[in-house]
Amino acid sequence: MANNNIKNSVFTSFLLHLHPKKVNEQALNYTRTFGLGGINTLLFIILAITGLLLRFSYVPTPVDAYDSILALQYNSLFGVLLRNMHHWSAMLMVITAFLHLLRVFYSTSIYYERKKNWYYGLVLFMIVLAFNFTGYLLPWDQLSYWAVTIMTNILEYFPFIGEDIANIIRGGEMVNSNTLLNFYNFHTAFLPLMFMVFVVLHFWLIRKAKGITVANSDKQNMVNVNPELISKEIFVGLALIASLLLFSMFFDAPLLEKANPMISPNPSKAPWYFMGIQELLINLHPIIATFIIPLSLGLFFYAIPKRSIEKEKVGVWFYSPKGKRIILWSIVFSVVLTILMIILLEYGLQLNELDMLLFISTGLIPLLLYMIPTAIFVFTLWKTMSADKFEIIMAITTMIFVSYMVMSIIGVWFRGEGMLLI
Repeated sequence: MANNNIKNSVFTSFLLHLHPKKVNEQALNYTRTFGLGGINTLLFIILAITGLLLRFSYVPTPVDAYDSILALQYNSLFGVLLRNMHHWSAMLMVITAFLHLLRVFYSTSIYYERKKNWYYGLVLFMIVLAFNFTGYLLPWDQLSYWAVTIMTNILEYFPFIGEDIANIIRGGEMVNSNTLLNFYNFHTAFLPLMFMVFVVLHFWLIRKAKGITVANSDKQNMVNVNPELISKEIFVGLALIASLLLFSMFFDAPLLEKANPMISPNPSKAPWYFMGIQELLINLHPIIATFIIPLSLGLFFYAIPKRSIEKEKVGVWFYSPKGKRIILWSIVFSVVLTILMIILLEYGLQLNELDMLLFISTGLIPLLLYMIPTAIFVFTLWKTMSADKFEIIMAITTMIFVSYMVMSIIGVWFRGEGMLLI
């Protein structure tokens, strides 16, 4: 009996490092957070366990990498299931990390004491993308080899230092054995360590801020974390593991023929989560696509929490009822404008044939063709809907996210041979 009390005390003490002792009852509503933060953490644990088991079979050399994957799948007990679990967990982690960023932003949970956590969240999202990118090459098949080749080639367009950065990442002028070893070490050692450090900081700041943000928090309406919240988290965790197992039983992780540097598939595409960047590069000048736009977006996302809002608005989904309408209009506008721009640049304006500087014809002109209607739309929101500064920020952020998603969808499913629209 004494041992059980000790175990319960240790378990409770550990939980209280992650959660305050009591939370507002509104925090128990699943639609408050959708459990996305906990899901991401659990996915990392699943990836760590399955990745550790994969290390026993994997050989990080171009000669043996592909064959070691085949040996794992055909000669190891549950080898196919193990690789499938690892692959689909990684893909899901990109999606849930992105959704988590959206949830935090649209629930206005990035201000005051939670400002630092927005920055840590952005860093964690970059680490998740780096996790997937470095792991993408490890099977050493045609899909992974040429996807990584495309992305490292895109880095070369970065002004002044792009080629040097690409050569450092590749360990040479093309994807080779050095690249595979670099990616393997980053994927299995450096990035997991970085992720754990930032996750600890992330959770500590949440704990310091007394849990998740709840609008109009009533201190009288508090409930115990254990078992009220913990039981729901355990249920979500078990449901996630069961769903991943079931999905991995029926859907195999992709694996094409062994990588061949002499034969390039047509089309050659970046990983799906980087297809928006490749689509930008198809339609815009490389300096605009790889430097000006990423730098501008980085500064924009950094500046968002710098502008304070009313305390009563913190934790309110979509900031206000008017904010919901603004976001819906922004989604519709962004989808239509992005698709029209891509079609126009593909079939209408032949800007690369204009007798002017390439940077202007394929860079500034397409950018202005997108920015001018966007500016008019934002001005219209401000005048007709009396949108305040944060509602304008929500509209712009929504258009950024939606445009990237539309470009990614077009790149993945609507680009055929020669990366032409189909």
